[in-house]
Amino acid sequence: MGPDSARKLPRIAVTMGDPAGIGPEIVAMAHARPEVFSACTPVVYGDVEILRRAAAVVGASLEIVPAGAGRQPGPGRIAVLPLSSLSPQEVPFGKLTAAGSRAMAEYIRAAASDVLAGRADAVVTCPITKEGLKIAGVPHPGHTEFLAEMCGGAEVVMMLAGERLRVALATIHVSLRRALELLSPAVIERTIRITDAFFRKYMGRKFPRIAVAGVNPHAGEGGLFGDEEATMVAPAVAACRGAGIDATGPYPPDTVFYRAWGGEFDVVVAMTHDQGLIPLKLVHFADGVNVTMGLPVIRTSVDHGTAYDIAGKGTAGPDSLLAAIRMAAEMAQAGR
Repeated sequence: MGPDSARKLPRIAVTMGDPAGIGPEIVAMAHARPEVFSACTPVVYGDVEILRRAAAVVGASLEIVPAGAGRQPGPGRIAVLPLSSLSPQEVPFGKLTAAGSRAMAEYIRAAASDVLAGRADAVVTCPITKEGLKIAGVPHPGHTEFLAEMCGGAEVVMMLAGERLRVALATIHVSLRRALELLSPAVIERTIRITDAFFRKYMGRKFPRIAVAGVNPHAGEGGLFGDEEATMVAPAVAACRGAGIDATGPYPPDTVFYRAWGGEFDVVVAMTHDQGLIPLKLVHFADGVNVTMGLPVIRTSVDHGTAYDIAGKGTAGPDSLLAAIRMAAEMAQAGR
């Protein structure tokens, strides 16, 4: 691939994630795969020495070059924007540390800033820990809320996506009791509207088919198991349909995901985190992608955690990261 063709590809800012987790290892493995470079020009926001350690662990022969040094990344070569100078002894595998936590927060800040400024086309994030964000002084439980604040308080919706099933969440990182308290017609309507706009702009769907799950078993069974379907979900669906959105429901949660997996719908709007992510991870555990909809920038992420228990063992797989990079590149092309 020559320099001219590389410049036409989307530039993807890939954050390394928690230095003590599997993020650096999956970054190293992904950069050994040629398909990444046919889709985009990735730049890793991270740490050179930690990436060298990761490459050794996974047995990858990688050249690590400074981003912008005139050498394009390619199979076996990682372009790195070095934002920390950690020693491997400072961040041992599988151990939460203050130094590693501060570094992972800085990777996110720098990558998001570059995408907002137009220096990159999308950001792809590797896993972090909520505890680490707290240690780093970030008052948010995860990437989604952190990036929303960086983007001026944008209203966002988390979507988890695979090839055959995509799930948007009306509520996310709160207890189940709190999630039920937070649900309202306005929250559900906002989730549907953001999902519809995102699919139109980035997913190539002129009229995305949006299925909306109910709250209760059997979608309330006509009020026998609760009235949230009638008082909250149905009014939100009706309002969205009145605005020209192809939203339908409420559907029984125990069947709607199977119907979407079979191709009947483009996306399911789930009411709570686990209602949506249990079926999603059942069928897309290895290759699921976390997407933040509603931001003024494109952001995708792996759909797994730091996996401290296997960090440093070289057994992690890069499938979710590869899917996240591929999806970000496709969305960047579609949004141009």
